[in-house]
Amino acid sequence: MKAGSERLAELQKLSKKELLKSAKKFARRFRITDGKHFRLKDFDPSDDGGLGTEDKPVAKKALQLGVEALATMQDILYAQDKWSALLIFQAMDAAGKDGAIKHVMSGINPQGCQVSSFKSPSAEELDHDYMWRCIKQLPERGRIGIFNRSYYEEVLAVRVHEEFLHGQKLPERLITKDIWDQRFEDIRNFEKYLTRNGTLVCKFFLNVSAKEQKKRFLERIDNPDKNWKFSAADARERKLWKEYMKAYEDLIKNTATEDSPWYVVPADNKAFSRIVVASAIIHTLDSMGLEYPKLSKEKLDELGAVKRELLAEK
Repeated sequence: MKAGSERLAELQKLSKKELLKSAKKFARRFRITDGKHFRLKDFDPSDDGGLGTEDKPVAKKALQLGVEALATMQDILYAQDKWSALLIFQAMDAAGKDGAIKHVMSGINPQGCQVSSFKSPSAEELDHDYMWRCIKQLPERGRIGIFNRSYYEEVLAVRVHEEFLHGQKLPERLITKDIWDQRFEDIRNFEKYLTRNGTLVCKFFLNVSAKEQKKRFLERIDNPDKNWKFSAADARERKLWKEYMKAYEDLIKNTATEDSPWYVVPADNKAFSRIVVASAIIHTLDSMGLEYPKLSKEKLDELGAVKRELLAEK
């Protein structure tokens, strides 16, 4: 394996085109487009791509390059004003969703990005279908929408806690043994609809281990500056780890498609997980064939005339 200094030197030599190609190739390792044979146990949460403690400069540089590439691509996305991207983050508590969003999107122009977080549904939200609150927050053309949790909670928390399902005021005859398969079908159709209308959906499962989650929980308890991040409810949900892992495996099996893939991101190493996320977003945006709008001859002539007027001013 190459030393950190060699890997850093190689990164610094990459051209923009080489960087895009490298990011796309790297992201494919974690990309699920057909869940038929998917098994969560085949994905190691502690995978760090060989990054050791001495490789911190490599990880920092790789993320920096990714952030810069995303900033450029988002600028073109905004100018082109045709496509939009929806990035969905799902994970167990303390897996690093907030940190990934903060660091990976740090170079993005806030005017072209919107973040929506979905917690327990309100009384108003429970008076609508489970998609309603998310549909209201879909990104406009030319923008990136980020969902910190999403409609996937319906086949995660609601599936693990079936009492939540009965609190949704659904007609009893609709709550059958087939309801989860029906939910998966709804989600696939919804994401297909979004894709057909120019919104590409890119989904991330930050795959943290139970051991690492325990470590992060204890850090939040021991550090007064992080106490606010911890809730006793988080520890209660941890006791249902097996149920949640089964629910995650089922939803990825049933909703991973070529157009709306899942990325199973190793999340025990935060630096590595952020590089994976950045690479996957680059892959998604690059697939749009982004380019700045081409001006008509009339518009170019108009710009030329305005330029001449400005230069003639005294």
